[in-house]
Amino acid sequence: MGELVRRVSAAVVVSALGVSLAACGQPDDNAPHPGEQTPKPVLLKLATTDSIASLDPAGPYDAGARTIQANLYQTLLTILPDKPTPVPDAADCQFDSPTTYTCSLKDQLTFPNGHKLTASDVKFSFDRLVKLKTPGGAASWFSSVKSVSTPDELTAVFNLTHPDARLPYLLTTTAASIVDEQSYPANALLENKAVGSGPYQLAAYTPGSELTLTKFAGYRGSRAAQNDGVTISLKKDSAALYAAITTGKADLAYHGFGPSLLDNLRKSNQVQVVEASSAEIRFFTFQMKSLIARKPAVRQAVAQLIDRPAIAKKAYGDHVNPLYSVVPPGFGGQVDAFKAAYKQPNKATATALLKAAGIVTPVPLTVGWTPTQYGTGAKAEVLELKRQLEASGLFKVTLRSAEWPQYQVGTKAGAYDLYQAGWTPDYPDADDYVAPFVAADGAFANGYRSSAALKLLQQERTEQNGLKRDDLISQLQGVLAQDAPVIPVWQGRVAVAAGKDLQGVQTAVDQLSLLYFSPLRK
Repeated sequence: MGELVRRVSAAVVVSALGVSLAACGQPDDNAPHPGEQTPKPVLLKLATTDSIASLDPAGPYDAGARTIQANLYQTLLTILPDKPTPVPDAADCQFDSPTTYTCSLKDQLTFPNGHKLTASDVKFSFDRLVKLKTPGGAASWFSSVKSVSTPDELTAVFNLTHPDARLPYLLTTTAASIVDEQSYPANALLENKAVGSGPYQLAAYTPGSELTLTKFAGYRGSRAAQNDGVTISLKKDSAALYAAITTGKADLAYHGFGPSLLDNLRKSNQVQVVEASSAEIRFFTFQMKSLIARKPAVRQAVAQLIDRPAIAKKAYGDHVNPLYSVVPPGFGGQVDAFKAAYKQPNKATATALLKAAGIVTPVPLTVGWTPTQYGTGAKAEVLELKRQLEASGLFKVTLRSAEWPQYQVGTKAGAYDLYQAGWTPDYPDADDYVAPFVAADGAFANGYRSSAALKLLQQERTEQNGLKRDDLISQLQGVLAQDAPVIPVWQGRVAVAAGKDLQGVQTAVDQLSLLYFSPLRK
């Protein structure tokens, strides 16, 4: 105790001496220097055609809302650019056992209202998400979480009903955002307000019109803001978005440009257009109710003939990237499985596949597509597919279109042998690309059954060693390429337009089409 008193006393003396020296004319580095101007705040103007369903992370899970939530709230883990695996944001997390996932919060985390962020807020946020079960929300993703316990105020433990290797990835989504339990009702959504611990805080919000976010100086995480705030204007259409960026009324514009407007912007010397691969993929799915589609040789022959670069060029003006697996590049375990299995388009190889199976050619094939849901390139895409297949002399293709409601019914009923489809994952993990085709309750359950694929899916979902899990996911893609129940065609791109003096744009764009405002600076 005596030593402690002596140290404190010495510190007081040193502090007092420092004050005395400053008062006697010694320079104070913290004081403004004569003639020095206070730096002006860097306030950015953004524009988007997004609509925002809810600022509450327990609300509907739509793209417009997620972008705003990603900047207002903090998650336990996050995924940074060019890093496919989760890293700490509010916490450091690890599996203590196959069914116990422990997150240790950083000390001294706070919300902008001054409330401390503790493990109790984490538990409240997850319990609330599951309890509300908002239609269009993400509560079902966390079905493996039996409970969240809080041994102390800096520790949150996720107790699982079964091993779930997806959990770290799920915890990076805005659905897993941490809210202030003192500010949010447990039984209802909080409308038009937000209290998170992210890099920004909500300063003003006019629903359907504009939001203003200011930098939260108390944020302690991996995405510290490089600017002082942003104002986001919600535009009614692509023309208004285009006008905002070309007239200088916006520093950056995102979500809403079509290919033609993007081409115009690329030719302009006023702005920069930054593109990144998005998580959206497009593919053709075989319906196993069709006697033709059930034949492996037919599916493999189509996979052998398809020319993806030609589709990307002719249907989309090279605004998309050819895709050779159901898992696009950038996700753990990704391999170009279809390129490995089928190499280049080859008529002779396709002919041999059909001949070996005793299939008479030309094979009649009905291909379904929908004109509105998948955009202006959808028709050109199926026309190019038809051209490619018929040019081989091995197939006779009939195209059938239907608007979205009828199309959904037709794809499930077996109205088409092969049909056009698309997918954007809910969480940033390769599992959300393979499960829709393999799991019996998957989003694209087309009657495909494979014990080998199902076993690999179950194994990767419980494997906690990252390298082993990536290998299982790679093997699973190989099985899908060999069986060809689905043929991947292209991966989308997300594009933003920005003033030429704006920096950090590339790292602001996320694969899931979110935009993180933190890296933006002038």
